Amino acid sequence: MAGKVVVVKFGGHAMVDEALQRSFARDVVTLLRAGVHPVVVHGGGPRISSLLTRLDLEVRFTAGLRVTTPEVLDVVRMVLAGQVQREIVGLINAHGPLAVGLTGEDAHTLTAVRRPAWVDGAPVDIGLVGDVVRVDPETILALLSRRRVPVVSPLARGAEGEVYNVNADLAAAALAGALGAERLIVLTDVAGLHADWPAGGEVIERLTAAELDALLPGLTGGMVPKMEGCLRAVRAGVRAARVIDGRVPGALLREGFHDRGTGTTVFPDRADERPQHADRPGGPHRSQGPAEHP
Repeated sequence: MAGKVVVVKFGGHAMVDEALQRSFARDVVTLLRAGVHPVVVHGGGPRISSLLTRLDLEVRFTAGLRVTTPEVLDVVRMVLAGQVQREIVGLINAHGPLAVGLTGEDAHTLTAVRRPAWVDGAPVDIGLVGDVVRVDPETILALLSRRRVPVVSPLARGAEGEVYNVNADLAAAALAGALGAERLIVLTDVAGLHADWPAGGEVIERLTAAELDALLPGLTGGMVPKMEGCLRAVRAGVRAARVIDGRVPGALLREGFHDRGTGTTVFPDRADERPQHADRPGGPHRSQGPAEHP
């Protein structure tokens, strides 16, 4: 994995447990020192919901995506860029001057259009929620070339300068594809995708893109954007996308790079479908176009 880009979505219970936060930061630094180029994309859902409740603003999700009014967006931006991102950057930088925080708004890194949620095959308006349609990786590539760890808040600009809340799983997938990442790793609060989701059953260890595509309509809640992100990533050229249990200390190093284990790994339908990228941080400079809705 030395010399390769790995995009890590950091979210779930690990973000509100101080010991897990410190463990995650150590794992990221270990990857960097081993020659890997980690890029961190973080969520912040529990913190956002907590502050919305304190401010007497509605907390509502549709198809796993946060309904985002202008008032909710103000809170999202405050929590993501002003609190969560700064904490992650600080934890990594406790090991040296390594991490740099930015949002998808910065340097037009992420450009999005307004997206609906899809419920029973019909679109539902959920406000200022964006779907990434373009990635400009130049700023992140510049940081990687200087052996820095970009920590990215999932916010994006629109064509007219408006700001969108982007699901962190989908933002991570868009960045992974545009950077020519070797792997997308999604840390979450479950062991992986269960065969009888959401009722339970054994964790599905391996899925091809086509197999996941067939399963997506039957998924619910927060697993929808996670698995949609994995599908988008491998179809954009990422070699593998893996969902693992972030509640386990050291999970990023112990589980993130195994094709078999406690998590679920998604692969392209055929190995030869993966575009060949240059052997340098991020592969070629390229932008990612619109991704399909499930």
